[in-house]
Parts: sequence; C-alpha cells; structure tokens
Amino acid sequence: MRRNFRFAIVSDPHVALPHTIWDHPKRFHLVEVAIPALEQIFAHLASLDLDFLLIPGDLVQHGERENHTWLGQRLAQLPYPSFVIPGNHDIPYAVATDTAIAPDEFPSFYRTSGYRDTDQLYYTAEPVPGLHLIALNSNIFDADSVQQGAIDDVQLGWLETELEKRRGDRIFAMVHHNTIEHVPQQSRTKMGRRYMLDNAIALQKMLETAGVPVVFTGHLHVQDIAATDRLLDITTGSLVSYPHPYRILEYDTDRHGQAWLNIASHRIERAHHWDDLGQFSREWMGDRSRPFMLRLLMEAPLNLSLEAAEPLLPALRYFWADIAQGDTQFDFAHFPPKAKRFFEAFSARTFDRAPSFIDNHATLKLG
Repeated sequence: MRRNFRFAIVSDPHVALPHTIWDHPKRFHLVEVAIPALEQIFAHLASLDLDFLLIPGDLVQHGERENHTWLGQRLAQLPYPSFVIPGNHDIPYAVATDTAIAPDEFPSFYRTSGYRDTDQLYYTAEPVPGLHLIALNSNIFDADSVQQGAIDDVQLGWLETELEKRRGDRIFAMVHHNTIEHVPQQSRTKMGRRYMLDNAIALQKMLETAGVPVVFTGHLHVQDIAATDRLLDITTGSLVSYPHPYRILEYDTDRHGQAWLNIASHRIERAHHWDDLGQFSREWMGDRSRPFMLRLLMEAPLNLSLEAAEPLLPALRYFWADIAQGDTQFDFAHFPPKAKRFFEAFSARTFDRAPSFIDNHATLKLG
C-alpha cells in the first residue's frame, strides 16, 4: 500500500488552566492532566510525518475564555494544521457569562484551526490536497436557551449544498455528538440520547447519499467504532478520562485504487504527578460510578427498584471504565436474566467490514 496521508485525533481534552479547575467532588474528568497530556501528545506527533490533527469538540473545561485563548494559541504553534469544532462544554450557554464565551465568539479563538470564516460555527477545509473535511456544529439552543445536540436546518441546507458541490470527491466529516449508536439503545434511552444527535438519522442519510465514508465524533468518552452499511462513526475517548487515549490514523490506497483507513490507538500512561495514570483514573472513575450505575439500573429499560439494584452495584464498579477502553467482552453470569442480557449487550461488537474487535486498532475498508 502507498500511504496517502497520516493524521491524529485527540478528543474531549477539556483543557483547564490550573486556576480555572472546578474542584467538584463528583466530576469524572481528571482535567488536571489535560495540558501535560496534550504536551506529551504534541511531542509524540512531532516525531511523525503528520499531515494534520483533528479535535472533535469539548476543547475546554466549561467555555472559559482564558482556556480557549490558551488552546487556540497553542494549536497555532504546531508544525501541522489542526481542525476543531465546538462541543457542548465549549459553548455551554446561549449568551456569554463572566467566564464563558458566547457561541458566536468561538470561531475567533481558532482562526488557524479551521475557522477562516468566523461568521459561522461550521466550515469546510482541505487538510491535504484532494481531501475535503466538513466540520459541523452540533450545539444549538432552544427558545428557553437550553442546549441541545442537533444540526439545525440552516446548517443542514448548507451541508446539502457543500456535499453536492463535492460529489465524487474524497470527504471526511467531523461533529461532536454521535451519529451512530455506540452503545445499545443509545438513541432510545434517556441517558444515551444526550450523547447522540437528535437528528442523527437525517445526517446519516445525507452523508451516505453523498458517499462520505467516515465521520469522526467525540462526546461519549469511549473508544468505539460503529457502522451502518455505508458509514463509519469513529468516536475517540476523552483525553482526561480513562484510558486517556488518542489515535493516529493513516489513509492508504492500494494498487487497485481501494481506500483503507489504518487506525492505531495510544494512551497517556503518566502525567502531572501520577506515575500510573491509568490505574489512578480507573479507580477515580470507579469511585464515582455509583450514581451513574444506579441511574442505569433504575431507569428504562431495566426499571429496577433500589432494593433490586443495590446488590448489582459492586460488579458494575468498573463497567463504564471497561466500556471506555474499548474491545471489552462482559460476563455477568450471576446477574438476573434481564440484567445479564442488558449489560452483556455492551460487549465489543464486530461487523462485516471488520470481523475482529476494532475499537482501538483496525484496518478498515472505505467505500
């Protein structure tokens, strides 16, 4: 195979300068490691012949102006282009606050990271010759200024025009919220829906019709690759949550002109003052898992009572950490049948284009 280009993905870094860190006892995110972990990644990427970097949202902790300023300036110093989009944490409010930016300010912080036009929160770019990147904004606010995850009608119209102009070209897409289910019943349960686009099916169909083979997402904080017959959704875990991953991908074409995407995942093993970051953050997540797991047990579809849910909690202490790391097979043989089926359904899946587990390392055929 001939390597056409190489790029990296770092997702949901939640950058927080030390004096801005929210010291909330229940937070899942180890935002303390964001900046030292990013610097480790940048050092690694500097040793590669890298063509570009993607960051699919949640760039900063909670929309802080000074965190956006720091990251925008740091990305501008990289020796390769970077491309970003906003996540729900980047523009959390419909209007600016004392610390957080307004949505329409976001592009001005990332003029060198895709936003040449600062009048809108979505754009197209050409990271390498012949590749078109369509970067979408999935954060909208309703009449009551409540944030939602969706592609609005104006943006869908823009997208339709852009796809038509580039019909037959090589196109990648990037959006923060997931477009394909990465966990069972993600689009049908209260807890899962918040991580998916409200109009995911509409976007799927537009991308598939236009021949877009892959969309890169974040938000869910897990390593997972999901697919329809014609579209891949590659979501990358959060840099500040276990297992602190990032990806390096290579796009190749073989002698027959078939395109392939080679994916290798890496982890930050130590950062800040933690020499064993993985173990520490796995315990950190486990220590904070109880409220999350109780909701999963007591809400639909299981709808267990607190009395029935309590005995299952110890076995679920690391459940989300195991999902987050990807490629996990679950065995809950001692659970009641309905709960057993539910939780084991979260095991890593395979599909026709990839018969082995692929969440972290894979070679995938495009198109």
